[in-house]
Amino acid sequence: MLETIYVTRHGFRSNWVTDPSTGATSSSILSPTNIPSDPALAAHGVDQAYELAEHTATVDPTPTRIYSSPFYRCLQTVDPVAEKLGIGEILVENGIGEWYGVTRFEHPSPASLELLHAFFPRLSTSYIPVIIPSTNGESVKEIHDRVAYALSRIIEAIDKEHLSSPNSPTAPKAILLCSHAATNIAIGRVLIGNAGADIKTGTCSLSVYQRKSVAHVPGGKATVPPPNADGTVPQVDWAEGRGVGGGWIQTVNGDCSFLKNGEERNWWFSGEEDWDYAVKVVEDGNVDAVVEGVGHQIERGTVVQAGKLEKELQTEAKI
Repeated sequence: MLETIYVTRHGFRSNWVTDPSTGATSSSILSPTNIPSDPALAAHGVDQAYELAEHTATVDPTPTRIYSSPFYRCLQTVDPVAEKLGIGEILVENGIGEWYGVTRFEHPSPASLELLHAFFPRLSTSYIPVIIPSTNGESVKEIHDRVAYALSRIIEAIDKEHLSSPNSPTAPKAILLCSHAATNIAIGRVLIGNAGADIKTGTCSLSVYQRKSVAHVPGGKATVPPPNADGTVPQVDWAEGRGVGGGWIQTVNGDCSFLKNGEERNWWFSGEEDWDYAVKVVEDGNVDAVVEGVGHQIERGTVVQAGKLEKELQTEAKI
């Protein structure tokens, strides 16, 4: 059965800008996919991806299958990992894709699999994602529910591989997931069953989750239903310590010790917007404090802004 899940975030990326009045996106550096909100990694992020690859080759057990968000920066992050580990295919899973919060605009979609495959020939063209997230936006609760459902289906499918062919060398006991800050936090929480867990998610960080028990029906029958007819996900009972797929224990939380510059661009939920930097609370134009932890209550009259920490500004100045 599946025993270990490794979770990483994409490397340090290029930036884009969203027009708050129209929702249109633009970037100063052209995206390889011609989608402004689908940037490539910055040069520093490419370096991080190779550092991640070297580190992943040392972990035990070694992941033998990779699932990735369909956005370019994630695929660019795990491609060197797949090369280093000798993994022939990367499975594109939209269910662990980006979260954009709740806005009145249609949210960006990733490039087509055909175009992405031209950039990353390792991408599987036969794998079918569990679910395609809505472009109408998701609340914080909905991103957790979406991820819980996607992981439940992925874990169950792998368990069924083991049940149908107990000695199969292709059924993985350890997998690697590559996603985004908000999604990685949701992944960690639904695995351990803690809706308020503080999950660290710096760029190219690596978290490790070990399975507590196996949740499946004898005979390998499916226990997780397909998506609802309207495209929404069925509810998965993961909270209050249960976790998906029988529950998991986090043994490593966002390790960045193997990266030359350590932890960068960690992120926390605060409000409903997906800032890609540490969030600061601003009142009367002055930064009061960096929001740390989960569930921070913003007082009336304050404004949540995307703020870069001094260390991050120094890093950006180097690339």
